[in-house]
Amino acid sequence: MSAVKITGAIAASFVVAFTCDYIIADRKIFGGTTPGTVSNKEWAAETEKKFQAWPRTAGPPVVMNPISRQNFIVKAEE
Repeated sequence: MSAVKITGAIAASFVVAFTCDYIIADRKIFGGTTPGTVSNKEWAAETEKKFQAWPRTAGPPVVMNPISRQNFIVKAEE
């Protein structure tokens, strides 16, 4: 019986958390707008190009956003 209550409580907490996140972030009950840097795909593409072209002066070249690239060190092709 207690396992059912614990599972129900965890499920209910997820529902409450999702509802609060949706109302506050998506419906913006406290006002505000989504910045253009988040919603503009062209801006994101230009930023990505800038990050990949940014020269590094110390150490080996690395990828600026390793999470999206899934590699940390860029090896020069020889």
